[in-house]
Amino acid sequence: MNGESRTSTILTLLGISFCLLATAFLRNVWGRPVPLTPISLVSPEFTNTATARLSYAERIRMKDDVSLFDCYGCHDRKKPPVLRFDTNQNLIIPTEHEDLVMGHGTHNRNNNCFNCHNEANLELLQTRDGRELKLSESTPLCGSCHGPTYRDWEAGLHGRTSGYWDRQAGPSDRKDCVSCHNPHHPKFPTRQPAPGPNPLRPGANPAQVHAKAH
Repeated sequence: MNGESRTSTILTLLGISFCLLATAFLRNVWGRPVPLTPISLVSPEFTNTATARLSYAERIRMKDDVSLFDCYGCHDRKKPPVLRFDTNQNLIIPTEHEDLVMGHGTHNRNNNCFNCHNEANLELLQTRDGRELKLSESTPLCGSCHGPTYRDWEAGLHGRTSGYWDRQAGPSDRKDCVSCHNPHHPKFPTRQPAPGPNPLRPGANPAQVHAKAH
């Protein structure tokens, strides 16, 4: 068989093969691929990048309404508020502050408003070592009791820090403690964990898929 005959035979066989493959695809010989299971959208609570709360300092930067923080809109500057306790030494919350939940610390050791607020000037906070701070400067107040956590916060290990780690590249934004923690009840409530990755395969175990991939 010469070269031209061999070439002609190969091309004929290729043409027949392609025709057979096309016929097989048209007749769906191998079946259709299994449709993928639709992936439900992740709840916005898991993708929201906002902090749990808005701090007083953040409200000021946003030019938000901070009238609720004006203590002397109701209190008399010349008369420090009188704290009242029940027979079990639990603070009695006045009706005007009934939305507050006191739960800072254990055994009610920190249920005294004046552990943090300055009774002589309600517009100021006071630390354990006697420093006076504005309401917008509350993080050092937290650090006066929570020293190790405060050091972690300063190093960027605790809390929310965004922006640039390299200060020469740009500024960083380190959120205050009260941007996440309620100062009167700092403990976070129980939260649902974010959903795991979707394996895109019906009935597949994500752990098994990950193991096979490696």
